[in-house]
Amino acid sequence: MTEQNARDLFKAAYENRYTWDSNFPGCSANIELKQGSEVYNGQICIKPDLTVEVTGIPDEEVQQSVYTQLRDVVTHRKRSSFEASHGKNSFSLGNSDDTGAVEILVEGDAMGSNYKVRGKEICLVSRVMGRMAFVINTHKSLETPEGCIATDYNAIFRNPQTNEVIRELEFEDSYEKFGNYYIMTSQVVNSTEKGQKTTTEFNYSNIKLLEAAVV
Repeated sequence: MTEQNARDLFKAAYENRYTWDSNFPGCSANIELKQGSEVYNGQICIKPDLTVEVTGIPDEEVQQSVYTQLRDVVTHRKRSSFEASHGKNSFSLGNSDDTGAVEILVEGDAMGSNYKVRGKEICLVSRVMGRMAFVINTHKSLETPEGCIATDYNAIFRNPQTNEVIRELEFEDSYEKFGNYYIMTSQVVNSTEKGQKTTTEFNYSNIKLLEAAVV
């Protein structure tokens, strides 16, 4: 029974993540990026097929960093069935921690992923991707009728051979509802790398859902 229990527990949490449905029309917004004394402004567009465009930022590196951040956001909002993502994997239960989170150990996953589930939420993701291992730990979430969205979480990147911490990131995300969809309005990222700390703010304003194209 353990494998079935582990699968059911993980599936319930996986399906409780907030994602956009197939009717998501896309959205546009103004973006302001702040890092230290530097401020950049531009425009972003997430299309109905979830491709991303960033325009109007003269610094190419900054424009790329906004693009990467948005791609990450969209990846978490993209809907994919449990069977498509995890159907071939097998699951087993690990230990519970003092917060009531239960380890879900996965076999068959190409990225060596393991998880923790608390209630109906995936609260920890652990993966090894080539020369990089990372753990994402969720501390707070926004509960919506359509599922939960992580709003306060951190990511720790390590060298899998030496276990040395390469980089730590802390995220604080804010969301608001526009029409039928929750869309990010801001993200603050605190990064620590080689003792250097930087804070980057992504602020989105004038957020609008795109009009459905008339066929």
